[in-house]
Parts: sequence; structure tokens; C-alpha cells
Amino acid sequence: MGSEGKGERLPQAKLPEIKFTKLFINGHFVDAVSGKTFDTIDPRTGEAIAKIAEGDKEDIDVAVKAAREAFDKGPWPRMPGSQRGRLMMKFADLIDQNVDELGALEAVDAGKLLFLNKIVDIPFVSGCLRYYAGAADKIHGETLKLNNGLIGHTWREPMGVAGLIIPWNFPSLLLFSSLAPALAAGCTVVVKPAEQTPLTALYFAHLAKLADIPDGVINVVTGFGPTAGAALASHMDVDKISFIGSTEVGRLIMAAAGQSNLKSVTLELGGKSPLIVFDDADGEVCVAGTRILLQEGIYDEFVKKCVAKARAVVVGDPFDPTVTQGPQVDEKQFEKVLSYIEHGKREGATLLTGGKACGDVGYYIEPTIFADVKDDMIIAKEEIFGPVMSLMKFKTIDEAIEKANKTQYGLASGIVTKDINVANTVARSVRAGSVWINCYLAFDPDCPYGGYKMSGFGRNLGIHALDNFLQVKSVVTPVHNSPWL
Repeated sequence: MGSEGKGERLPQAKLPEIKFTKLFINGHFVDAVSGKTFDTIDPRTGEAIAKIAEGDKEDIDVAVKAAREAFDKGPWPRMPGSQRGRLMMKFADLIDQNVDELGALEAVDAGKLLFLNKIVDIPFVSGCLRYYAGAADKIHGETLKLNNGLIGHTWREPMGVAGLIIPWNFPSLLLFSSLAPALAAGCTVVVKPAEQTPLTALYFAHLAKLADIPDGVINVVTGFGPTAGAALASHMDVDKISFIGSTEVGRLIMAAAGQSNLKSVTLELGGKSPLIVFDDADGEVCVAGTRILLQEGIYDEFVKKCVAKARAVVVGDPFDPTVTQGPQVDEKQFEKVLSYIEHGKREGATLLTGGKACGDVGYYIEPTIFADVKDDMIIAKEEIFGPVMSLMKFKTIDEAIEKANKTQYGLASGIVTKDINVANTVARSVRAGSVWINCYLAFDPDCPYGGYKMSGFGRNLGIHALDNFLQVKSVVTPVHNSPWL
């Protein structure tokens, strides 16, 4: 890494104006019932950005009541799908018009690179809204040919009040992977964003109001998981929970749903996604993965390329256009990543580059690569969510498949090869919800995303995501003396 990547400099970028810090309930920004607030932290410096309203069970009760009223008596689930779609399109247009401010809020709150927020994450959000806006008037049932003089059909109806609990790693993108299909289906929602990254969710709520989405349809309660999140998951008047986050918390969500009203649950949980690189791979191999399986013939060359790329990474202020890696989201995650690096060293993996914090200010960590990683090492088994790559060697296709599947997770995987037969064999054999061939992290609103095994169940994105927020109702009618049964 160059000296500019060491993180010694204080950030020079101007802090974006923080306009919204209160809960958004029933179309209005309001203080928490308790009056409590918490600091949201700038990961570039470790200093507070703003004081955010700290919602808890009482605020969740108020927000759920507003969402229930909007669902049971309001226009949103009753208006034609085409009208919902038009309002969602208006919402998307407003997001595009505010991309600079939204991108800046994501950068200062989450440490994500500003230029990527502006060209990837926020445009994905508006694109996701437009995709589901187009689907809102295409939610159809079926006609059923029944026995015994009966005819039937099905309706697909909105599930009701949905609770959306969103993580910090992609605060905007993952919010709308749940919110957009919920809106298209006709549900009303209560959003609980991650306490580390509340700013964009509150700004989106403001834009929804400007888009004329009716009051009570979108509510945002900022706060902490054990209080606000737990209250939402266990609420007796919430019909659906969509949770994206860790497997550990996913278990708690399921337990809360089971112990309350047996609400429907969709879970997108942790992953340890393998990127499998075969000997015939050439050119620039994607190195976005963190668990890389390398065939022995390409191993040494790939290791050299990886180390060179890691040392060329510029770590620093995410507002700086020359920077290619920002800080970790907060001190807890910063310390967690460093502890994983120490585990890798103790368990005998070979540290090739990185392995330390950058500078004295903020939560910056050097890009870190370990070689000679074994399947049973902690860094090979557990999701790290930090700049730590593990390199592992294999000989045959069967060994690659075995190693790829030797994990409790099954969220995604990647394959790099020029042989279509190898690609198809491995793609069918890997137990993961997504397989990227000669690409990686290839997300699209039309492509379903979700996990096998302990990575959860249900799918976000794609038309399949509408099913998360719809019920199927069967309607049966007798037809007497019809010649067409």
C-alpha cells in the first residue's frame, strides 16, 4: 500500500448536512416516546455524526399501529396495482434526484466509498423500485378446474404489516430488496435499520412522503436490535418479518416469531461464499471474494497477483475519489476483524500481506491475505465482513466441490473457468443460492438472491421476492349443470 493508504490523515471531506434524525411514523418525524437518543458514528474518525432518536418497544407499538391502520383502512392495499406502481416510480425519480446526498450519507455513516454509492448502490435502489413498480399490476391468481361440480380460483393478497430489519453492510441496497416488493404487493411496513447506519433510511422516508406514498405505509424506527428489533419480531400485530443479518440473530427472529403469532419469516443470513478458480482461468480474475479455492496449477501465479493487488489498494477517506477501501463500520466490527486476523496467525495460516490497522484515526484495516488456509480454521469457516482473504488449494473438480460445500452456509459462490462443462458441473453441485460464473457479486433486481442451509430461506430480489409478502386465498364456487366441468 502506498503511504496515502495508511490512514494517518484526518478526512478532509465536508460532512453532509444531517437533516433527519427522528423516528418516521405515520408520515411525520417524531421523537422517541422515551426522549432518548444515541450517537451514530463516523467510521472515518470514530466521532459522533448526529444524535438519533432511540426507539424501543413503545415506539414499535406506535409504528405498528400506524402501519396496521394504513393497511386495514387506508388506500395502499386497495388501490389498483398500476397506481401503486406510479407512486413507486415517483419515489424512484426522487431518489435519483437526490443521489449525491444519499451517497454522501451512506459514505459518512457506513464508510462505503462515495463514488460507488453514487454509481452502484443508490442507482440500484431506484432501479429496484422501478422493477417492482412494473410488477405491481401483474400479481395474478389462477383458475382451478375442480371435481364434483365446483370451480375455483386463487387470489394473491398482501400479507399485511411487514417488519423489515436491515443490516449495516449495504444499508440502502438491502433495504429496498425487501421494501420494494413489499410495497408492490400492497403491504405496509415498519423498518428497523441497523443502529450503525440509520441515516439513509430516514432520508428515504422523507422522499417517500414527497412521493405521496400514503401516511403509515412506510414507518422507520431507529434503535437497537435487542430492544426495537426484538419488539418488532415478537409483535402480535405484525404479519411478516423480513430479516437480513447474521445467522445468530436469525435464530432469535425465528424464535420470536414462533413464540408470538407464528408470523411468516424470510431470512437472508450469513455466508462464506467460495470463489473457485480453475487452472484454465486467464486474464484479470475477480478477487472480490474472501474464500478463494485455487487449483494447484494456478495457485502460485494467483497468489502473486492477489498480493500485488492488495498492496496497491488505497485505504482512506471514502469521500476521496482515489481511495479504493474505506473504514470498517464501527469500533466493534473493527476489533472483530482484527481478532479474526489474529486467529488466522495462531492457527498457522501464512500471512502474505496486511494484518494490521491503518493509522491512529478511524477504523481502517490493511487488506489482508492468508495462504495455506485449512478447512477447519476459523477464518475459513466464519463470516468476517472485513478485508481478509483466505487462499486454499485443490487438485480435482471433486475436491473443489467438496471444499466449497464444507461450510454451514450456502449463500453464494463463484466459478472461474473457460470450460463450460466444468462450470455446469460445479454450478449444479455447489449448495448455494447463487452461482456466478466468470463474474462475482453480480446482483440485479430481476435475479433472486438467498441462501441454502444456514444462510436462510426465502428469496430477495426477482419476481420470487413478491411471494414473501403475498398470501394465497382459494375461492370455490359450485357450478350447477355446466357442460364444461
